Amino acid sequence: MPLTTTRNSPDWPCQVKPPGSYDWERSAARWLRELVPARYSGYPALIRHPVLLARHAQIQVHHEIRVARTALQTARTELPPLGLPESVIEHSIKLYAAEIRQLQHIARSVRAVTEALVGHGAVR
Repeated sequence: MPLTTTRNSPDWPCQVKPPGSYDWERSAARWLRELVPARYSGYPALIRHPVLLARHAQIQVHHEIRVARTALQTARTELPPLGLPESVIEHSIKLYAAEIRQLQHIARSVRAVTEALVGHGAVR
């Protein structure tokens, strides 16, 4: 099964070795563990099954996108009553928008790594 996503792709994370190279699955798992809450890194099923870890990372990132979108959409109505100055609110809005773009890129990267793991038979 040929892979369309490689390390040269803009979606491939630079922290992960190219699919098929020596120890690439380990580099993928290490990167994916950084995307999930720390307490998950000790779960044996997630350690032994990188595809399961990738699935959980996908879910985690999608939830983070949803949280950032909610924060962005509600900033103008919910932040003023907290007594925050307009400049802080505007800065927060820019921050949330940038975070959403970054998380969307991470989501594409997780998807690329997941496809590579599945395509290289990382399901054990």
